[in-house]
Amino acid sequence: MKKNIYTLAIESSCDDTSAAILCNDKVLSNIVARQAIHEEYGGVVPELASRAHQQNIVPVVDVALKKANVTKNDLNCIAFTQGPGLMGSLLVGGSFAKSMSMALQIPLIAVNHMKAHILAHFIDEENFDKPTFPFLALTISGGHTQIVQVNSFFDLKIIGETTDDAVGEAFDKSAKILGLPYPGGPLIDKYAQEGNPKAFRFTKPKVDGLDFSFSGLKTQILYFIQKNQAVNPNFIEENRNDICASIQHTIINILIDKLKLAVQQTGIKQIAIGGGVSANSGIRKTLKETESKWGWKTYIPKFEYTTDNAAMIGIVGYYNYLENNFDTNDIVSKARIEF
Repeated sequence: MKKNIYTLAIESSCDDTSAAILCNDKVLSNIVARQAIHEEYGGVVPELASRAHQQNIVPVVDVALKKANVTKNDLNCIAFTQGPGLMGSLLVGGSFAKSMSMALQIPLIAVNHMKAHILAHFIDEENFDKPTFPFLALTISGGHTQIVQVNSFFDLKIIGETTDDAVGEAFDKSAKILGLPYPGGPLIDKYAQEGNPKAFRFTKPKVDGLDFSFSGLKTQILYFIQKNQAVNPNFIEENRNDICASIQHTIINILIDKLKLAVQQTGIKQIAIGGGVSANSGIRKTLKETESKWGWKTYIPKFEYTTDNAAMIGIVGYYNYLENNFDTNDIVSKARIEF
């Protein structure tokens, strides 16, 4: 009879404190404490984030254990986010995981945050198919934009990435230009659903190969708004939906064009998305349309596994546990980490 493996997972890479309990590849609890304090600053303040993690980590882990109806003595391993992320935030989660691992004398597993976004697709969920190897992953978040060829749980290779800004940053900075509060990406998505995506045309940046660039697009949007506001001070207010729809349409086209090229180069037609920006309704809708248009098979994770969460850290921890891939307490957190 197969032994059940209970994993406590901790995610603290940015401004969300999260703890999850998994039994094998099934999530029993996935608790996330969000930090609203950053909204008044228009972005995440690292020092405030790390302080909030210190306040949240113990109660979040406690709630995760209770909701899963599991005690700390049932745990087989502890997985935590090693990086990438904000150093102060990572240290809070890493220190807690090391201490608990040492106290319980159970294995410690350090997890790459970006790999976890991809492998979240292997969490056992009803009505959600798991991709088969090999597949292409588009990981899109506030800090990263990557196309990854995934050959196995432990063989992942970046074949394209942003040369400057991430797609999430492009959404948030565009929202800021429009006077929308932080985080602005979800608001652009909201207004875009009521707008005409072809009302305004923005030029897509020319970048060779599978790499991305978004800094030029942000500048283009800024100049476009300034130019039109000089003529009509109410331009944003009168055209908000169309502006958001046009921005979102351009960004989605940039992503899809690169995916098409990746499929051509690799011959792989299985596409999975991950990362916080994969919650965007326009990206999800467009990706599903590619199934009938180009014969791709697409995988879109459950909404709660797109943003930063500990369940995705736990699934990576589980597969590492099966391979006895453990870490020692001298493992260090890293703001930047090799893929």
